Amino acid sequence: MFLPGNPARTGSVAFWRPDGAAPAALPSATVTSVTVVVPGDDGIESRSVPAASLPVRAALPVLTRARTGGHGHRSARFWGAAALHALHLVARGLLLPGLAPGDHDAWRAGPLRAEDLEAVRRLAAAMPPEAHAVPLPGTEPLRLPDPEQLLRAFLDAVADTLPRSPAAALVTDGPAYASADPVHLPEQRGWAAEVAAGHDAGVRLSLRIEADGLTDGAHGLMDAAAGDAGVTFRAVLQVHSVSDAALVADAADVWAGAGGDAFGPRATMDVLLALRRAAQAWAPLKPLLSATVPDAVALADDEVTELLGAGTRALAAAGVDVHWPKGLTREMTTRAEVGPSGEEPASGEGSPAVPSFLSADALLTFSWSFALGDRRLSREELDRLAEANRPVVRLRDQWILVDPREVRLARSRQDRKVTPVDALGAALTGWTEVDGRRIEVRPTGWVAALRERLADPEAQRPVDQPAALAATLRDYQRRGLNWLAGMTSLGLGCCLADDMGLGKTITLIALHLHRQADAESAGPTLVVCPTSLMGNWQREIERFAPGTPVRRFHGPRRGLDGLAAGEFVLTTYGTMRLDAPRLGEVPWGMLVADEAQHVKNPHSSTARELRSIGARARVALTGTPVENNLSELWAILDWATPGLLGGLGTFRRRYADAVEGGQDPGAADRLARLVRPFLLRRRKSDPGIAPELPPKTETDHAVSLTQEQAGLYEAVVREALAEISGAGSMARRGLIVKLLTGLKQICNHPAQYLKEERPVIAGRSGKLELLDELLDTMLAERAGVLVFTQYVRMARLLERHLAARGTPCQFLHGGTPVAEREAMVRRFQDGEVPVFLLSLKAAGTGLNLTRAEHVVHYDRWWNPAVEAQATDRAYRIGQTRPVQVHRIVAEGTIEDRIAELLTRKRALADAVLGSGETALTELTDAELAHLVELRGDVR
Repeated sequence: MFLPGNPARTGSVAFWRPDGAAPAALPSATVTSVTVVVPGDDGIESRSVPAASLPVRAALPVLTRARTGGHGHRSARFWGAAALHALHLVARGLLLPGLAPGDHDAWRAGPLRAEDLEAVRRLAAAMPPEAHAVPLPGTEPLRLPDPEQLLRAFLDAVADTLPRSPAAALVTDGPAYASADPVHLPEQRGWAAEVAAGHDAGVRLSLRIEADGLTDGAHGLMDAAAGDAGVTFRAVLQVHSVSDAALVADAADVWAGAGGDAFGPRATMDVLLALRRAAQAWAPLKPLLSATVPDAVALADDEVTELLGAGTRALAAAGVDVHWPKGLTREMTTRAEVGPSGEEPASGEGSPAVPSFLSADALLTFSWSFALGDRRLSREELDRLAEANRPVVRLRDQWILVDPREVRLARSRQDRKVTPVDALGAALTGWTEVDGRRIEVRPTGWVAALRERLADPEAQRPVDQPAALAATLRDYQRRGLNWLAGMTSLGLGCCLADDMGLGKTITLIALHLHRQADAESAGPTLVVCPTSLMGNWQREIERFAPGTPVRRFHGPRRGLDGLAAGEFVLTTYGTMRLDAPRLGEVPWGMLVADEAQHVKNPHSSTARELRSIGARARVALTGTPVENNLSELWAILDWATPGLLGGLGTFRRRYADAVEGGQDPGAADRLARLVRPFLLRRRKSDPGIAPELPPKTETDHAVSLTQEQAGLYEAVVREALAEISGAGSMARRGLIVKLLTGLKQICNHPAQYLKEERPVIAGRSGKLELLDELLDTMLAERAGVLVFTQYVRMARLLERHLAARGTPCQFLHGGTPVAEREAMVRRFQDGEVPVFLLSLKAAGTGLNLTRAEHVVHYDRWWNPAVEAQATDRAYRIGQTRPVQVHRIVAEGTIEDRIAELLTRKRALADAVLGSGETALTELTDAELAHLVELRGDVR
């Protein structure tokens, strides 16, 4: 709450808790007690609560953080908004000197324009009850302060606080209005009364530019020595009433009293105060400050030239408008046309001829045009304007007011050649930047046709689902295929940025099959992905494109011999980085970067090597195109379509800094126009997307074992089978259970099986790497995640690993007390902790965790019913969002075989595996060896 003071700068901000508890300690705060009005059993009641009180100067940084951080109580956020508004007023120089009650010096916020007053009223209307809960003294029944009056008092307190610095005395010629200590000024009572009386009134200024000597000269363009030589300019000071927009008069008339009392008794004082601010903004107005009547000032040519650009902008920031003579045309515009030179391809239903966007080996022409108003200038006229070197000349029977520097700059620009990607970027945004200036661009020829096609992708002919695809695409997946096919057919790269679980992989497989039907686009597809996703890619290709050759370019025996035209080649980012020259020798039909956020750092060796591999089409797949800043989006799209967004430095200057900092509201729209055709982003919450999804999506993720895991796995199998073959019946069953348990632990993490006390966790488990990949995407979507494991030791390893990478998590197990268990559930449901690690036995039943959108089974339970029960902690009554279930399976291991049984023979699995591991103890030695044998490649 704000507690007003006298003078205003002695006010304070009190921080208190609605529950009556003591507030947190704040630097420079005084602990006090305040009486507040709160809801009670019989309406409202007063209560004394402890509060931390800060003077206004110390409270400002606290309040602004509460506002910009988007957290804290609504009352703190309100006063944070009020603080930012007050700082904005002070920065504009809206400060009025006056006297506080008791005749002490005090600044106030003002004069406020009508729009400023309306902004204050809107802000006051949003004041929550807790923000003005201190009752007015001596009121019975209790009355609360009027929100608008309290807000105005706060604005005055900030205005009275900030100008008081050691430097302020140099301006005020003494301690008054500069010192933090009150200065008694009873002799200024009359003057201060006039200032105070006009607190909501006041005036604003404008300049009316008058030009003498504008005569009807000869036709055509006059030179500087002819018809325009006698033109002189002067700036006439005009006074506008803030409270009455229709009231305006020349300053000379106000001084002469011709305006009567319309501007109020302190009009001349208000004019001088406003004029001082204007003269600080634009120096040529300073002579008016010493004039007996500040009526007008003569302007030299160079001052007129300055006023055409920087001068007008500086005056506008000080609240002073500039009005030019209506008879002068002064807007010279520069435009550019971009397109192919010479013959253009015939337009029609076919694709525009854009064969080499990625290589950018074709050059297009920028043709510049210049116009005054709606009249296009010839090159000769532009030359003569530049030679005149005056702000006013006569052209085509009309006087023209133009900045000579702008004319010289326009004449110096020559036609230049640009790449197709540069041309397309300019065509999509409608502008380009030359010498720091924004120039309007109009595309021609196939560039214009291509822009229209990209702007309306739905207008192109739909692509049929490939006959070789062993699946039926959902509607949004078919639209994604149409878009991908259209972009890649033009030689343009693109990014499919659908949410996790919407089927980016199957859509890409369909695109590969579609491209094989055309000789110009057919060819092998190289997929670069994280190591943990290679197994999933191979299984998806074998499932949805049966018969399509697929190989892994990974491991010591990797090779590209006998590469088929329509083959999929899968490799990892690490292998690609090592073998980029070798991969670059292949004429790839398509290059795919899965989880493309791996190349978000354009300076990394991974990103550089990926750029070196050529292909007829490039496609990026990611669920998180922007994780931290817009430079990541640049890195992905600049790989897909090099040069589209310009260099990284240019991109940050033109777009990223403006968008992220909020300085230029139009920057986000310009960036969206440029990026939208190249990035398709669908979320599960989008209309027409979520209804297409089943209420629960289940995905098996296959991962490879690391070399360490594979070595341990084979050693344990070899030793255990030898021991089992000579064991008796009862001992044999125990040894099999021990073997199966050990193999599952090795698949989880070597440190779990080896029972290491201080293990190195990262880099040793394929499952852990995949979990990191999944969590990166899930947490970027602000989703809640449940991670189930049947082993407490493994959960402890995960807990330590997530803590090391800064991911908030909590772990519930069988030893968790009931009260703490309930607190954990509450924290997760309230969104305080995004990742919930759970022991399968302890948390498989009885919990309601509907905030979770993702359920991860880190290791497989032998009984599918147990997994289903665990999944139902999130997928249950009360869940309003689609739930995605992720099961992580170690490829080529016993987990893989069990997963196959659960998937292909569910009925048999229910019968054979219903009792868990016990059924497996009855297998023969040969069956057991077949079950636990390690197959396939490892990393």
